[in-house]
Amino acid sequence: MPTPEEIQESFLRIEAALRDTKRLVVLTHDNPDPDSVSSAVTLAYIVKHKFKVPAVVKYGGIVGRAENRAMIRLLRLRISPLQEADFRPGVDFAMVDMQPRTGNSSFPKNRRPVIVIDHHPARRTTRADFIDIRTEYGATATILTEYLLESGLEIPSQLATALSYGISSETQDLGREARETDIQAYLALFPKSQKKLLANIVHPRLPRDYFITLNRALHHTRLYKNAVAATLGEVNNPDFVPFIADFILRCERASWAICLGRYKDRLVVSIRTTNSKGDAGNFLRRLIGKKGTAGGHGMIAGGQIPCPKLEHEECTRLEEEIIQGFLKKLGYGDVTEMTPLLVPEPIRA
Repeated sequence: MPTPEEIQESFLRIEAALRDTKRLVVLTHDNPDPDSVSSAVTLAYIVKHKFKVPAVVKYGGIVGRAENRAMIRLLRLRISPLQEADFRPGVDFAMVDMQPRTGNSSFPKNRRPVIVIDHHPARRTTRADFIDIRTEYGATATILTEYLLESGLEIPSQLATALSYGISSETQDLGREARETDIQAYLALFPKSQKKLLANIVHPRLPRDYFITLNRALHHTRLYKNAVAATLGEVNNPDFVPFIADFILRCERASWAICLGRYKDRLVVSIRTTNSKGDAGNFLRRLIGKKGTAGGHGMIAGGQIPCPKLEHEECTRLEEEIIQGFLKKLGYGDVTEMTPLLVPEPIRA
């Protein structure tokens, strides 16, 4: 955990990075989660009020999960889809909860951000005027909480609520990859949070698509020893893939889970593990290889494989290839058959 003096030194470096910036776009990763959203709106707030630089928050893809939409709506967070016009001359970018060239970003490869703040492992290609990457943190929102607490600015309840949810959702209520820094940040924020709104965010009304996809997932989930795998077919919301990966990992005796879904022209892959030393990010990068891109950290990872011209049968073969590779990397070799999660009930006379 940095000292207050070290954070003030970081503020000086951020101010230097923003010296020539007339307008800043704070960019989340595509299809942003609460950690990314809360980090982005907090950085925009600090940049606007402490450094007097106009700042807006943008995202690529969609905000899919009901909880994430509820968070933005109920807290009235100012965040909007990224447009081509946002890349006009004179606009600089900050990236939170991601880094350039990671595959889950709409940021052009030929541009360089002025700020990068993240908790995922540093990439060799990451370049910016100010970089703060802390892999020992469970959430990027924790980093931004520390900046906010030392900024001297008033902490609006909506920001405290957003950051609280960002930390708790990323660490599964401080139970997954949470460090003492994450716990202390959450405890500092919670008294300032709006508890009723937090409850409404965590337990939102769910669309029919949620139950349709859940039904499909249950009928297309298979088990082998401590591994569980689900294939969703085509989904209209890429956030369903990591959601189902989290969900099936709760299966008794499961310690590794993989979920695959087809969204538009790509195959979306999520991996989860209960092993705190599982290094899921590197595991998935090795699994996907040159077929696509992937990233993550200790216990969670996500990736995507472009497949714009693949027919249904080819996609099915690719999915099975990924699942077989997943099992082999767990040490199981060639697995000819996995056990369905749901066993048909016997017909009663």
